[in-house]
Amino acid sequence: MKVRITGKIKNIISRDRKVISAIAREPYPLVVAKGSGDHVWDIAGNKFIDFTTFISVYNFGVNGNAEIRRVVKNQVDKLMHPAFLDFYSEAPVKLAEGIISMMPHGFGKVFFSNSGTEAIEDAIKISKLATKKSYIMAFYNAFHGRTIGSLGLTSTKISNREHIGPFPNVVHAMYPNVYRSKYDDPEEESKACIEHIEKNILAKEYSPKEVAAIFIEPVQGEGGYVIPPKSFVRELRRITSENNILLVSDEIQSGYMRTGKFLALDNFGVTADIYTMAKSLGGGMPIAATITKSALGDPQLGAHGGTFGGNLVSVAAATASLNYLKRNKKALEKMVREKNKIIMKRLNQIKTRYEIVGDVRGLGLMTAAEFVKSKKTKEPGVKEREEVIGECFNNGLLLLGCGTSTIRIIPPITVSKENLEKGLDIFEDAIKLVNSRH
Repeated sequence: MKVRITGKIKNIISRDRKVISAIAREPYPLVVAKGSGDHVWDIAGNKFIDFTTFISVYNFGVNGNAEIRRVVKNQVDKLMHPAFLDFYSEAPVKLAEGIISMMPHGFGKVFFSNSGTEAIEDAIKISKLATKKSYIMAFYNAFHGRTIGSLGLTSTKISNREHIGPFPNVVHAMYPNVYRSKYDDPEEESKACIEHIEKNILAKEYSPKEVAAIFIEPVQGEGGYVIPPKSFVRELRRITSENNILLVSDEIQSGYMRTGKFLALDNFGVTADIYTMAKSLGGGMPIAATITKSALGDPQLGAHGGTFGGNLVSVAAATASLNYLKRNKKALEKMVREKNKIIMKRLNQIKTRYEIVGDVRGLGLMTAAEFVKSKKTKEPGVKEREEVIGECFNNGLLLLGCGTSTIRIIPPITVSKENLEKGLDIFEDAIKLVNSRH
């Protein structure tokens, strides 16, 4: 059944445009009302399969699970805001202990904030304070947030940065993109990116003695769900270790079991010095964490702070979510493996059938298809991507774009195989239709 766009939906969107500051919106008129498990309903009663997890927030199902909702309701009746960064409270301590128990050996400090960009800001400060160095390195097509410090690291598109800079003390390096590489061998692409860092950036622009940290997304999220070769990440760790540079892993979108491991960086056999987490950490409530090695110590008093970090309602939700993850870790890992096989098998079939699908890729349940005008030219199929997303919405499937012309497929880890297959059917039907138009 086709989605119905009612007068009420149109009215709310019209009112939104009058009073809400202009921000990015997806190209379809979704006015949400409720969600549960694999599904979302809008205010007109239209039912959708969710392949967005509301930007990788609901890893264990839309609107969290019953346990998360129960503890949130209970905590609201006790105390919501504890001013945790000024006074003590046990619940955030327990959550920090739980997070540390999931981390590699040597990690022992957690700072709580409200969002991913705040976690990145904290990581920037800690990196500079711990190393007494000034410069930070990030990568082209990276997304680390939109506040000024994190925006300095972000470079997905010019509209994020135009008229806002300058952003001092930041340098960007090339992140390997195997599909769009000039090399046939992924290892050659990896080698070229590493050589540029060593032979140009660190040899001609910025002394390693001045670079505090290199920030990396193990899988670039907003940049297009780009997965680097393992050799690139391992060589990057070598460079940072040899030059007393910290490696910061941005796990905000890719972490928390999304790729089949608690930490996405674990897929590459590498350990960072600092990790940032948010999104799925709170099971639907706003919370972020910056997790550091104990050896880095604490920031100097007054160097960082905040009002709502450690909010008890968010902490309750995050604790319930983490407890669920711990109890079901093996089952969740198995789910990710099995559903990755289902998605990637289908995506590869789609790739062979339709000219507008240039590349498919995925790590765990962080999967994507990149759209092109033609497979030969690889010219980004921006219009084609938008049309596919729109057709899917009209037929009851929610999707999000990323990169220049990519669609990400990020259902809940707990999505039923029936709904997974049903969503993929809608996706292929949309591609078939759009492909026939071009």
